[in-house]
Amino acid sequence: MRSIWNGAISFGLVSIPVKLMNATENHSISFRQIHLADGGRIRYRKVCELDEQEVSSAETGKAYEDADGTVIPITDEDLASLPLPTAKTIEIEGFVPASAVDTLQLDSAYYLAVNGVPAAKPYALLREALRRSEKVAVAKYALRGRERLGMLRVIDDVIALHGLLWPDEIRAPEGVAPDSNVKVRDAELDLADALMNTLGEADLDTLHDDYREAVEELVAAKAAGEPVEPEGEEEPGEGKVIDLMAALENSVRAAKESHGGQEDDGEVAEVHPISSGKASAKRGGGTRKKAAEASRGTDGKRAAQGKETAAGEKPAAKKPAAKKPAAKKTAAKKTASKETASKETAPEKKAPEKSASKKAASRKSPAKKAPAGKRAAGKKTASGGRGDTSGSSSRQTRKRTSA
Repeated sequence: MRSIWNGAISFGLVSIPVKLMNATENHSISFRQIHLADGGRIRYRKVCELDEQEVSSAETGKAYEDADGTVIPITDEDLASLPLPTAKTIEIEGFVPASAVDTLQLDSAYYLAVNGVPAAKPYALLREALRRSEKVAVAKYALRGRERLGMLRVIDDVIALHGLLWPDEIRAPEGVAPDSNVKVRDAELDLADALMNTLGEADLDTLHDDYREAVEELVAAKAAGEPVEPEGEEEPGEGKVIDLMAALENSVRAAKESHGGQEDDGEVAEVHPISSGKASAKRGGGTRKKAAEASRGTDGKRAAQGKETAAGEKPAAKKPAAKKPAAKKTAAKKTASKETASKETAPEKKAPEKSASKKAASRKSPAKKAPAGKRAAGKKTASGGRGDTSGSSSRQTRKRTSA
């Protein structure tokens, strides 16, 4: 590559001789102006407006035109005499993270190559320092008659210089943003996210200039004398108000089709029709009825088992309760309860004897409690009788006294 500027990088007291080379190239197709009548090329000549004579490049110079139209000549010697430290030096001002540089400031890009063997060591030192610190160097340099702002960063094993616009050259986006009252719904954001995920990441290496290729094909066809058929042009939008949700859905569908219709390797979800509220209520009611019948059946079985168990146990408790109207028959009742307990434990001989005796003891307890209540009733009856006797004795005493 051909160098366009020679100078040095000033890194403190370290000077690194370098050559500046363009890192980009322009592939756009250039056209010439011709005369339509005969196809002759149109050329521009430098003509002095005073004597209307053509002037050569050796006879031209620089001048500054003032606001009132006054022309002030400026020579190359005048510019060279300016105290400009960056005339042949890339002066590093400091280091910042790459994220601190606004991408709007990025301008032309250049490669910095070593100018001479002695510059290899300091060049490598600056390169590795930038790489390890993960920062970029902000510098000033002079190129094409003006001082510029630049950024040094590492690309592979080369130090690159990016021209930066000065901060006062960046215009503020006043009046560019849409109305702040515009609201975006979450559903619309979800569709936008789905569209972004469908489009996927862009591979910059695969992108190319389709328009330039089309122009080259057009030129080749006309040079070969082949007829050129105009391709169908898409109708421009008429500025109509569209349904944003529908447009997003169509965009997602079109993006999936353009990508082969394969978004991922996941299974396809089954879509079921949504039933109405009444139908779902009926289904829910039927399910509840079935659950209630099942629970009733279970409860019925449990109740039947409880009844069978109670049927075998309750008669033993009722018999002693019926035989205890008086307190004197307590011994006979205990004997009867023991006999009843022995009868109840007879069907359960298969179980161990200890458990049978414990069950019999537990069954005796309600029988004992029942006579207790009747004993209390008997006591009340006896107390009532005693009350009557005391009453008759008091009457006899009154009769004797009256006599």
